Amino acid sequence: MDDPVLFRQGGFRLVARLRGVEGLRAGEEQVKRLREFAQRQDAPADALVEWFGRSAGNQARFERALVHGAQEQDDAELREFMAAVEATPYWVDRARIERGARAITRAGLLGLFPLGDMSLMGGYLASRATKSLVGTGEIEYRATRRLVETAAWWIDVTTPGAMDRGEAGFRAAVRIRVVHAHVRRAMNRREDWDYEQWDRPVNQVQTAGTLLLFSLVYVFGTQLLGVRYTERERADILHLWRYIGWLMGVDEELLPADEDDAWRLLWLLAATEFIPDEDSKRLAKALVESHAAIGQGRGAAGKVLAHVNVQVHSAISRLVLGKENADFLELPDDPVAQAAVVAVAGVNFAAETARRFIPGATALQELLGGLGRRRYLKRVNEVFRADASDGRPTRAA
Repeated sequence: MDDPVLFRQGGFRLVARLRGVEGLRAGEEQVKRLREFAQRQDAPADALVEWFGRSAGNQARFERALVHGAQEQDDAELREFMAAVEATPYWVDRARIERGARAITRAGLLGLFPLGDMSLMGGYLASRATKSLVGTGEIEYRATRRLVETAAWWIDVTTPGAMDRGEAGFRAAVRIRVVHAHVRRAMNRREDWDYEQWDRPVNQVQTAGTLLLFSLVYVFGTQLLGVRYTERERADILHLWRYIGWLMGVDEELLPADEDDAWRLLWLLAATEFIPDEDSKRLAKALVESHAAIGQGRGAAGKVLAHVNVQVHSAISRLVLGKENADFLELPDDPVAQAAVVAVAGVNFAAETARRFIPGATALQELLGGLGRRRYLKRVNEVFRADASDGRPTRAA
C-alpha cells in the first residue's frame, strides 16, 4: 500500500523518516482485519443505554454505581456492565499510570494546543467518523463548547490519581463510553444512515482512532512544540491511555501495547479512515471560528486577538497535518504565524533541555502544570455547572 498523505507531509513525515517507513507500513491482510472492527460496536454499553430508557431513575443508579459499585439489588444490565468495567486487565500497572499522568501534567495548558489543533482537527480528516458528529446536530454549531468540554474531560482522565476506582478520571472514562452508546443508538435509528459508506456509527475503529489522537498524537504534538519526554515517560503515557481505552470499551486487540504498535495502528487508520470530505471542511471551519470567538465583545483589541488566535492555531495544525490536508480543510495559511510557532517551540525545547539537568525542576514543572490545569477545570465547571446538575454525562470526546 502507498503511504497515506498524513505520513508524506507535515510533522508526521519526520516520523516516517526517523522510524523508517517500512516499520510503519501494513499489508492488505492487516487492513482487512482492521476493517472488521468497523462493523463492531459495544454491546455492554448499548444494552445499558437501552436499560436507561426503562426508568427515569436508572441514570442516577448508574452514577451511584460508578462511585460505589453495583449492588445486589440492581438490575442485571447495570451489574453486568459494572462487572465488566471493574474486571481490571492483568496488564494494568498503577505505577506506570501514575507516572504517565505526571508526565502529561508537566506540560500544563500547553497540552491543550495539540489537543485541539492536532487531535480534534486531525480527527476531522476521518470522514466516516465525522458523520456521527454532524448527525448529532450540535458539533458544528457548538464547536467552542465541544472543544472546552473535551479539554475538561481530557484533564479529568490524565490527572494523577484520577484513574483509581471511583475517582473523577475513572468515572469520566466510563461515562464517555456511555455517551458514545447514546450517539450510536440515535444514529442507528436514522433512516438516512448509510451503513455501506459510513460503517457502523461510533464503531470500534473510530473509538480506537480517538484513543490514538489523544495519546500518541498528543505526545508527538507536544514534542513538536518543544516538550521533552524520556522513553519511559512516552511508554507510560501510552500505558495510561491503554487503560483509558479499555474503560471506554475499545476492543483489546485495538489497544496498542507499546509505541511501535501505536504508530502502526495510526498508519493503518491514516491509510483507511483519513478520507476527508465536505463535512470535514464544515467541522474544521467551525473549530477555526471557535478560536475567533475569543475576541467577541472586546472591540478593536478583540479583533486583533481573534486574528492572532486563529492564525496561531491554524499554523500548528498546518505544520503537523501537512499542506495537502490543511488546504483541503481550508485552514488559514500564514507563514509568519508558522515561523512564530517554530520559534516558540525552539524556546520551549531549550527550556525543557535545561529542566532535565536542574534538580527539582521537573517536580516544580509538574506542580505548576497541575495548578494551571486545575484553574482551567474550575473555570470550566463554573461555566457548565447548570449542565452538570441534571445528571447527564456532558463531557464528550
